[in-house]
Amino acid sequence: MSALPQIALHAALGAALAGAVGAWALAAARRRSVAVSLAVLSAVAVGTMLAGTLSVAWAMFLSPHDLAVVVTVGAMGALTATVTALLLGRWVIRAHRALERSATALGEGGQFTPPAVPMPAELASLARRLADTSERLAASRERERALESSRRELVAWISHDLRSPLAGLRAMAEALEDGIAEDPDRYHRQIRGEVERLSSMVGDLFELSRIQAGSLSLAPTRMSVYDLISDAIAGADPLARECGVLLADRGVDPVPVEVDGKEMSRVLANLLLNAIRHTPADGTVAVAASRRADSVVVSVTDGCGGIAEQDLPRVFDTGWRGTDARTPPAGAGLGLAIVRGIVEAHAGRTGVSNVPGGCRFEVILPAAS
Repeated sequence: MSALPQIALHAALGAALAGAVGAWALAAARRRSVAVSLAVLSAVAVGTMLAGTLSVAWAMFLSPHDLAVVVTVGAMGALTATVTALLLGRWVIRAHRALERSATALGEGGQFTPPAVPMPAELASLARRLADTSERLAASRERERALESSRRELVAWISHDLRSPLAGLRAMAEALEDGIAEDPDRYHRQIRGEVERLSSMVGDLFELSRIQAGSLSLAPTRMSVYDLISDAIAGADPLARECGVLLADRGVDPVPVEVDGKEMSRVLANLLLNAIRHTPADGTVAVAASRRADSVVVSVTDGCGGIAEQDLPRVFDTGWRGTDARTPPAGAGLGLAIVRGIVEAHAGRTGVSNVPGGCRFEVILPAAS
């Protein structure tokens, strides 16, 4: 065998031995600081070169002078590499501690602020992810506070709306029992009306609870929006006539949708009822439907005079009725919340905007293929 292959063999054996020792050292230091691992790694890099050199020298391929030169150069390189590794590890540790402090603030319910110190690309990427998570958590906490506020308002409204008719029912029942009612037939009609109103309120609460619990079962079928709106207008027309409100068709295209007819009829009925109640006498409630790209847009425009801009995001919240009065005109603030729940169960969305003289409520549904 020539000298060069023998040198390569001895160098490989020496480097392999040093590499094995280095791998054991890295495994032993895997739970220690990254600075220690970097120092061990640099020592392994230089150690393998020295081990190969010493193995070659042991095989008498190097003179004592050449060996001393190589060892001296290797030692200086090892010292420089170790110091550099320690400095790099110290920088990484400083960035890690700054990121850890910011993450601790996020965990305590605060807001994550990315550290101002320079960081490696991996830690910088982690900081960006934590910043995004912080924004999502802040938005989630805000939604939770809004929902909790809506629940408190709903409990307050429902308690008031139940207490007043129940007190009236008790008074009328006692009057009928004592025989002091001057017009028993009128009392019976009032009792029946109050019971129907309470039954409607309980039905709305049950429907909303099903929606929020995710137990609303749908049976979608293919049908025309024109038929849905025609039936809804026919059902709401008696109330509109009683209130002196005109129901107008502002262009309803016969576009197909795949929806649960019963639930979607309830959506349109709630929108029309809400519009009629808030439109003054001699006003107009306009209904329209058209296809927009891959969606079907159904709109109901009333003559309520508009909603304050700061209240528009709350219109579909549970319990919101647009007034602070203890005795609002009607309803428990559940109709529009039910509308949004049913529409979202159909993979659609709702919206509201101010228009001249009133508001436009929109229901956007996926169009049938």
